[in-house]
Amino acid sequence: MSSSSSRRASNGRSPLVNQQSQITSFFSKKLSSPSPSPLLPKKIQHKPNPNPNTIPKSTTSPCASPTTPSPLNGKRKIDVPISAVADVKQSYGQEVVDKRVKVYWPLDKVWYEGCVKSFDSKSGEHLVKYDDGDEEMIDLAEEKIEWVKEPVRKLRRLRRFSMGEAEEEEEKLDGLESVEDDSEDEDWGKNVDKQASEGEDVSEDMDLEIEEDDDDVVGPKRRKGSGSQAAAAKKRKTDEAVKLTPSLSKKSKTAADKKSANSKMDNSAVTGVNGKEPVATNVNCAKESNNDKVLLCGAADRFGQREAEKFPFLGKDRKDASRRSPGDANYDPRTLYLPPSFLKGLTGGQRQWWEFKSKHMDKVLFFKMGKFYELYEMDAHVGAQELHLQYMKGEQPHCGFPEKNFSMNVEKLARKGYRVLVVEQTETPEQLENRRRENGSRDKVVRREICAVVSKGTLTEGEMLAANPDASYLMAVTENSQTAAFRQEKHTYGVCVVDITTSKIIIGQFEDDSDCSALCCLLSELRPVEIIKPAKLLSHETERVLLRHTRNALVNELIPLSEFWDAERTISGVKGIYRNLSSSLLSSSPNEMGSHESTTSEEDSESNFLPDVLCELINLGGNGSYALSALGGALYYLKQAFLDESLLKFAKFELLPLSGFCDSTRKQNMVLDAAALENLEIFENSRNGDSSGTLYAQINHCITAFGKRMLRSWLARPLYNPESIRERQDAVAGLKVLNLPFVLEFRKELSRLPDMERLLARLFGSSEANGRNANKVTLYEDAAKKQLQEFISALRGCESMVHACSSLGMILGNTDSVLLHHLLTPGKGLPDVDSVLKHFKDAFDWVEANNSGRIIPHEGVDEEYDAACKQVQEVELKLTKHLKEQRKLLGDSSIDYVTIGKDAYLLEVPESLCRSIPKEYELQSSKKGYFRYWNPVLKKLIGELSQADSEKESKLKSILRRLIGRFCEHHNKWRELVSTTAELDVLISLSIASDYYEGPTCRPNIKSVPSQDDVPVLLAENLGHPVLRSDSLDKGTFVSNNVSLSGPPNASFILLTGPNMGGKSTLLRQVCMAVILAQVGADVPASSFDLSPVDRIFVRMGAKDHIMAGQSTFLTELLETASMLSSASRNSLVALDELGRGTSTSDGQAIAESVLEHFVHKVQCRGMFSTHYHRLSTDYQKDSRVSLCHMACQIGKGFGGLEEVTFLYRLTPGACPKSYGVNVARLAGLPDDVLQRAAAKSEELLIYGHNNQSQENYSESLTGKTAKLLQNLINLVVHNKCDGNKGVVLGELSGLQNRARILLEQRSYAERPSAF
Repeated sequence: MSSSSSRRASNGRSPLVNQQSQITSFFSKKLSSPSPSPLLPKKIQHKPNPNPNTIPKSTTSPCASPTTPSPLNGKRKIDVPISAVADVKQSYGQEVVDKRVKVYWPLDKVWYEGCVKSFDSKSGEHLVKYDDGDEEMIDLAEEKIEWVKEPVRKLRRLRRFSMGEAEEEEEKLDGLESVEDDSEDEDWGKNVDKQASEGEDVSEDMDLEIEEDDDDVVGPKRRKGSGSQAAAAKKRKTDEAVKLTPSLSKKSKTAADKKSANSKMDNSAVTGVNGKEPVATNVNCAKESNNDKVLLCGAADRFGQREAEKFPFLGKDRKDASRRSPGDANYDPRTLYLPPSFLKGLTGGQRQWWEFKSKHMDKVLFFKMGKFYELYEMDAHVGAQELHLQYMKGEQPHCGFPEKNFSMNVEKLARKGYRVLVVEQTETPEQLENRRRENGSRDKVVRREICAVVSKGTLTEGEMLAANPDASYLMAVTENSQTAAFRQEKHTYGVCVVDITTSKIIIGQFEDDSDCSALCCLLSELRPVEIIKPAKLLSHETERVLLRHTRNALVNELIPLSEFWDAERTISGVKGIYRNLSSSLLSSSPNEMGSHESTTSEEDSESNFLPDVLCELINLGGNGSYALSALGGALYYLKQAFLDESLLKFAKFELLPLSGFCDSTRKQNMVLDAAALENLEIFENSRNGDSSGTLYAQINHCITAFGKRMLRSWLARPLYNPESIRERQDAVAGLKVLNLPFVLEFRKELSRLPDMERLLARLFGSSEANGRNANKVTLYEDAAKKQLQEFISALRGCESMVHACSSLGMILGNTDSVLLHHLLTPGKGLPDVDSVLKHFKDAFDWVEANNSGRIIPHEGVDEEYDAACKQVQEVELKLTKHLKEQRKLLGDSSIDYVTIGKDAYLLEVPESLCRSIPKEYELQSSKKGYFRYWNPVLKKLIGELSQADSEKESKLKSILRRLIGRFCEHHNKWRELVSTTAELDVLISLSIASDYYEGPTCRPNIKSVPSQDDVPVLLAENLGHPVLRSDSLDKGTFVSNNVSLSGPPNASFILLTGPNMGGKSTLLRQVCMAVILAQVGADVPASSFDLSPVDRIFVRMGAKDHIMAGQSTFLTELLETASMLSSASRNSLVALDELGRGTSTSDGQAIAESVLEHFVHKVQCRGMFSTHYHRLSTDYQKDSRVSLCHMACQIGKGFGGLEEVTFLYRLTPGACPKSYGVNVARLAGLPDDVLQRAAAKSEELLIYGHNNQSQENYSESLTGKTAKLLQNLINLVVHNKCDGNKGVVLGELSGLQNRARILLEQRSYAERPSAF
């Protein structure tokens, strides 16, 4: 080890007593170090005093001189020789290699013990490796040394324990293959002088016992105290030890040494963590790899060379477990081939770790050792960098943390995109010894097993998760392989979305267009944190969409068929799981479990176990095969995390809303695609991606976390059915005015409610002993107490929800809302759980159980426990009866039972009766005037009592599991209760939201869905902006407007012009958001609002590109427009903002006019089209289906004669003659001379345009060609719908653009004014 890692203060302890010695020895295979070159200068190290505040005591005569020698003198000065010290003139050679030696360090005045590892015949020096990890080359003839006799000392770590706790286990450090002790304990944070600040070492307590022979002790001793355990605080050793300058150090690494070591590392490569590409390192800091998993600055210097030399199989010659190289098409980077020569040199513990790691190179291992989770090798660098753990002392990268910090640290890594493999200890040292003794096993390490795989999508608990109510979805997606292979026009997707925290599974299959619009919509709505996909199966377009519409999602590729199952294997696996689950528990759900009648068919019988949604997909055959395959991929992935069975047992299945959404007869919800969600900023703003300033944030006043999630789903999929909308509106209205006091009380009662949806899911999952909850897993934290507290919290939460809903039911007399009557009537929407809650209320004392951490059930609650108690009582009655018999026999009523120490039921007899004692009495103890006895009957009864007590305690320990099992039997009622509470919470939130609008609010008048002959309507008076809140604006700041989009006499389309920054985009957004609010069921900021339901909102707004996907700004604009043209219906709402601005004026104007023509005359939908192409206003001024409007402004003269525009933000009939862009340039601060020149050019071009318009009669010959051009463009859009080959469509579109440009140039040439 580098001398830079000098010894730290250790409170006077021996340097042998290393922190976590057992754990470090677990991975401390002693390999012979190569002899250094004789050309290198001698390493001179100084070991700081272990306790600088005290005078060290040597085990021999402390006669060394305290004088600090000159740093120029390379040898130690021995002032006084002592007896038993080797003769300094004696020479040593190869014969002393592997012998143990003590070396005296005069500056420390302490003897340090180590082992001679090798001999360099050229220099005559020996390599000594000290027991604390330091190494140095020394001339034994020149040093003060003592030879140490074998055997090596044995260390035992003690742990603090309470009365009644088992005795500590012992570990023998008798070599590399020692049996490890995994029951060690370190009491972190106790007896520490100060809590370490950020960046400092964390102090800990450690109790150690040193078992030694009668040999001399090297350094200070620690012995076990009598009757109690000795404790001493000890710093956790790290690589950041105190470094001494040469002037203060007698032993220090020379500059030549450092230069030599650094030169070796300059060109070395250290393999990155988690199986990624190698990470190049240098003397300053390791460079970052592609995923930023790097060695810390300083860690590269310390570990880089070792890792490059010791693990060559991690470098360029790396192979997977099947010995395939990275260039192989089937190479699996998740696995690693370990050379047999490497495995032979490992200890049992090292081999165990590498066996786990080599199969999971893409994961960070949390390797359980006693009460600690340890991170080794490349995983230790992750722990140091991401978790800020301190490296342990030694040449091997190693850090760790106590069991109590597991949830915090595993969540941190998962949130940062790591996969964490949790390896738990499933055997105690005692069980290992028994296995070795009974089975003849040669294992020397306890058994460990993988018990969890934690990632972004499989987190079930943690502080950050609790603070964020948004769902963390895991999405499995597959695709028709023929689509990917032959680039077909349509995509067929199977999707399975899982929310582990709530046990929700959303599954479905749907067809999509060539741009994957539906998939984009789903991704934008759900924002999955983790993606599961079949490797090399998805099309390029799908891969591009997954990349573009997710936010740093963790991507998992599974091998098709073997890992990402097909439909057939999925069905078989799901049926097997449900067949093994409790049919009585599953059949209690009328909504989720199939109600199929049993038949003689085995297949039909198995279907009885399956949820209705799965049965429906299975019956669809090929139409549901991709959805089932996606479910199979998700289940395989969750199976590796030990979550598949616990998830399916209580899963709540839902059919994906997009499944069959193109069928208008089944349409229940408005569709908001990805462009609409992003452009309208429904959930994420465009500034930093959070929810501030969004529509969701505006109306989110929910008091519960599960209510917030429901509101999000309502907002993503507003209602479409008029009756459903009106029903929700009635409920929102019923929660206002007279009923407001009851509403406030309801919210107050739920304000302290935990996230009941997640809490119940966690409780349901923990009812099955698997993963970390398995009985075989050795956990030192009180997992049962934590589970009990969650159980009681769930009971109290359910009780609070029932009470809150019952209290809110008082409003039913003041409202006619059908929905509120349904939700608040017990036995309907509100499940009747009073009797169930009463059962658990009477079962045990909730307060006492929560405080004590154990349940003492009341009589009659648990038959097994009652039977055990009855047995105890019967034995106690026998003992009482026996006491009465002995009193009668001896004739003394004062005889009684006493308990002395562990001896109970001793018959205490007065000394005066000692002559009358029967012969079978056995004297146990005595005191003055009394003798205490046992007799054969008492012994038998005491044995029976002990057995009965043990049985009672056993039943008491399992009572929690049985009670939770009974609670889970009613899981559907609890879920229904949560759903009802959430819906009430959301309705109240919608009723409150109107208080935050600016200006008047109203309940929208929802019309029926128009027939073919009817005209869709959108009429708004004094429409305000839903997101601009009254608490952030002065009263009257925002200008409201009247908007009319309907049939004759009104137009269905608004062609909107006006000055730049005049409010055109704002008007488009506020109309779209008002429609969404209206169909969610909320009030809108307007005096009146009439609306025929909108089936889909299309929004094309803003200028953005997707350069990583090869899409320019203009192409992105046209792709979104193509989606509108192909999917819009008569009941859709279209908002187009400045279409065509991404190209030349002539091309953009031609495309804009053609698209507008298509929407107005072909689709005949409602819409708004803002533009700066003023010629469009001229062309449509006589079209009754288009209303020409502009955002009003006032024009004045400013400095230098420049126009100054005052924005009025008022929607006004008629077209605006100019866009006044120079005014915006002025506001932006462009120089005055530039502004003057721009204004002159603008006037010049305006005159040119007017002259062209006045001479239109000269260009009549070109009109027919222009009409033909536009007709061709419309035909292209209508017939192709941009669903075919994108290249062909864009090619034809480019040809039409060229023709349009030629026509415009011809018209300009024929109509040019004479002045030009």
